Amino acid sequence: MGFISHMKEEFQVIRERDPAIKTPLEVLLYPSFRVMIQYRRAHKLYKKGHYFLARWISQRAARKTGIEIHPGAKIGKGLFIDHGSGVIIGETTIIGDNVTLYQGVTLGGTGKETGKRHPTLKDNVMVSAGAKILGSFTIGENSKIGAGSVVLEEVPPNCTVVGVPGRVVKKENKKVPRSDMDQVHLPDPTMDDIHYLQEENHRLRSEIQKMSYELQDMREREESCRRARELAEKQALAARKEQQKAE
Repeated sequence: MGFISHMKEEFQVIRERDPAIKTPLEVLLYPSFRVMIQYRRAHKLYKKGHYFLARWISQRAARKTGIEIHPGAKIGKGLFIDHGSGVIIGETTIIGDNVTLYQGVTLGGTGKETGKRHPTLKDNVMVSAGAKILGSFTIGENSKIGAGSVVLEEVPPNCTVVGVPGRVVKKENKKVPRSDMDQVHLPDPTMDDIHYLQEENHRLRSEIQKMSYELQDMREREESCRRARELAEKQALAARKEQQKAE
């Protein structure tokens, strides 16, 4: 693909996923566009065995854009890196078509593996700001990774993942992240758990309060009975004394 063709494709991708763009020339200013131009060059050199030159190109691009893409990574068409600062893509990462990454995303390894040690992102995946995907496993098609999540295991297709560690909170979500770029309105299992605990705490407190009232009522009845017994005993004793005097 030539420079002009690549520019047209990038403009289409950015215009589709970033409402801030107004003119085609703005594409030239986007870190995503600039780093992908350099990545394509470096990747070709890497496949030919020119590892030092490939890394030199990728490191220059990283210093200029804040996006570090290892030249060994395999990236499909339509990748969009929004803002981009702090994005890291490891050597054995595989990225499908029309994937979206936000700032601060890491597609990394665990440091213990050899060979394929970075994640595979299938088509139409969206990874929100600050999310970390660590290890050699697959993120299925059309899945969303919530902001700040740490994903350590495989994610099925059409899922939403949030939390630390990441948990699947929605399956078979039919919306494709490529057209639904919402990073905010995602399920929050932690808040759901907090709400559940709050409701459970309220229920338990109500039950304890009810038991406290019942116990207090029992104590009052017991005290009333005790006083009645004492009064009856006093009256009986007074009656016996009167009877003895009469005798």
